[in-house]
Amino acid sequence: MPVRKFKPTSPGSRHRVALVFDAITTNKPEKSLLAKISKSGGRNHDGKMTVRNIGGGHKRRYRIIDFKRNKEGITGTVKSIEYDPNRTAFIALVVYADGEKRYIIAPNGLKVGDKVNSGKGAEPVTGNSLYLNEIPTGTTIHCIEMTPGKGAALARSAGTNGILVGTEGKYAIVRLPSGEVRRILSTCKATIGTTSNPDHQLEVIGKAGRNRWKGNRPRVRGVAMNPVDHPMGGGEGRASGGHPRSRTGVMAKGQKTRNNKKYSTQLIISKRKKKTRK
Repeated sequence: MPVRKFKPTSPGSRHRVALVFDAITTNKPEKSLLAKISKSGGRNHDGKMTVRNIGGGHKRRYRIIDFKRNKEGITGTVKSIEYDPNRTAFIALVVYADGEKRYIIAPNGLKVGDKVNSGKGAEPVTGNSLYLNEIPTGTTIHCIEMTPGKGAALARSAGTNGILVGTEGKYAIVRLPSGEVRRILSTCKATIGTTSNPDHQLEVIGKAGRNRWKGNRPRVRGVAMNPVDHPMGGGEGRASGGHPRSRTGVMAKGQKTRNNKKYSTQLIISKRKKKTRK
């Protein structure tokens, strides 16, 4: 999907790069699959702010997504490709042969009128959801389950995918978008293809106001604060502030934060790729 640049008629449009949304076929969601979203403003049940930099934003309604794909043996037809304000990938409205409607994460290349299936016996084509033990090695997959029947948890955002590398006993070996290679039970499901909206990473919002529409409030850098407010605060002039860490003192940029006693550590074959500093 292409992107478009704007004429610099204002400071906010000078560097803005927006999506064309030519893959979207309708702007009216299915009412039966909408749910209310109540905003917290980053505050808990006591009214105390527990998460900073959250508040405001445009009103939204949640689209109920079928992450389990447990409608097995019944063919569905894609009725529309829609925008979802709650995620980066697009969603597809599927109408099944028995009349039921469900939203799924739209794979890249899925079009209105295409047929989708799930479960045993389904063909390994784009949009179909299969068990990992039935997917050919080397296939590109997304919406990957980590626990059988719990629903997709991995590779759900825009333009992401994993690759089924092979099998090892009761496990399937999957390379995830982060570069991590891990074992996942072969009775878990995954959807064939790559998630839609791969050009999402090219988008440039252009102005701070667009972030406010998303519900993100301004974030002050720790080094710009006083010592009483942040571990990296204080100092004369533009002081570096010591080793990078969070407001609560959790180390960043190099410090390992993963619990080495986590149960899933034994399932990881190789860790995710580290970003190289330029």
